Amino acid sequence: MSLNNNRWVWASLLGLFLVTACKKEKAEEDTTTPPPTTTPPPPAVTLADRQKDTAFLYAREIYLWNEQLPSSFNPRAYADLNEVMTQIRQFSKEPGFNQAVDRWSFAVKQQEWDNISSGIAGDFGLTIFFKEDGDLRVRSVEPASPAGKAGIRRGWRITGLNGSTNMKVANANAIVNAVYQSTNTAFTFSKPDGSEANINLSVAEYQERPVYLDSVYTVGGKKIGYMVFNSFLGNQEQIFTDFQRVFSRFTAAQVNDVVLDLRYNGGGYVSYQNKLAGYLLPPSANGSVLMKQEYNKLYSKEFNDTTYVKKEGSLNLPRLFVIVSNNTASASELLINNLKPYMDVKLVGFSDATYGKPVGYFPIGIGDWYILPVSSRSTNKLGSGNYFNGFAVDSKVADGLDKDWGDLDESCLKQAVRYITTGSFNGRMDGRGKDQYVAPSPQLKAANTLIAKDEFRGMIDPRKGDMHLLLDK
Repeated sequence: MSLNNNRWVWASLLGLFLVTACKKEKAEEDTTTPPPTTTPPPPAVTLADRQKDTAFLYAREIYLWNEQLPSSFNPRAYADLNEVMTQIRQFSKEPGFNQAVDRWSFAVKQQEWDNISSGIAGDFGLTIFFKEDGDLRVRSVEPASPAGKAGIRRGWRITGLNGSTNMKVANANAIVNAVYQSTNTAFTFSKPDGSEANINLSVAEYQERPVYLDSVYTVGGKKIGYMVFNSFLGNQEQIFTDFQRVFSRFTAAQVNDVVLDLRYNGGGYVSYQNKLAGYLLPPSANGSVLMKQEYNKLYSKEFNDTTYVKKEGSLNLPRLFVIVSNNTASASELLINNLKPYMDVKLVGFSDATYGKPVGYFPIGIGDWYILPVSSRSTNKLGSGNYFNGFAVDSKVADGLDKDWGDLDESCLKQAVRYITTGSFNGRMDGRGKDQYVAPSPQLKAANTLIAKDEFRGMIDPRKGDMHLLLDK
């Protein structure tokens, strides 16, 4: 075959191939059905998601630092309402502070909060603390609790829990579980007289009564009134009755000075603080500004508030001694701040400063939750507030965990009485120096922090309960 003929054959075959290929592609295009296009339905919005959205919407309204909350914040990314409230804390920037100042915004189930705020507890009714490694002590006892009814006292040493004698800080988790998270525990105590007591405790509900003790001492020719007040929570009628009884006693005894023990008082209701301030302040303060509460710009007009001194009783004190610690928080600090413009307030304690919480909140209901975003700040007559670093103590001594309430050899009370009778915090403690403050080891500090981590520290103003209705408008 010639080259020309071959070219013709190849051209014919190529043309045939192209025609066939085109027909095949056409046939395939005609017979292939494209897959249907569908848009997946949006994920269902759960009740939990709606509650988280609602919590953040409330925060954008009432949070003290609401203008700092970013619109990009996604509340649904967090596990529950408490985590949402915890996460907004990072947006609380204050002039003069390098880090966010809010450590408190939270959410809680309503039943749990109602029990906390009313002073209804369901536990053994005692708190504990390490005096040193291997020396675990009863820190406080609620009088109406199972522990109180069993006769257990502050200062008793715990030497056994459910048969275990391991009272070391390294065993703190097991100790916390036995004391705070169990319904029945067998305790072994070593009492101050050297005797041993084996006591089984079972959880029960009881009404807290925060006025633990009131006493009058005569030392060095001075009449000294002493009151241990453990919380600004509880039954208002009972607390106000106790205030009246205690200060009537102080007045009748013609006390020259008062020592107020707030070392473990984590705060509570502002109204209780107002009442106590009325008993402590001199008559000359009656009718003057006690404090101011301020809200964010959205609610300042409706809810900014000034409280005036209402003098209670006739006690006339030029000064006050307050026993404090880094557990002294919120309404306790509010009291100290509000008294300072009117009287000399001396602070004795076993930490460098009080807790540092000059802000408050109130509960807002969402489903079976309450959210409590920080919503207000407080200042005293002079406009002073913002004590986020707490109030520094005037004298730092050890916490006398080995002594019962009211023992004049207890380190903190002893130091306050020393000043009252000598005019100075200086001087020897005891011959062995046991009252001198010794910085805890990191391990001891961590163990005591773990023990105290769930204690309430807050300032509540129930007068703002109508805020919920306003926010719904």
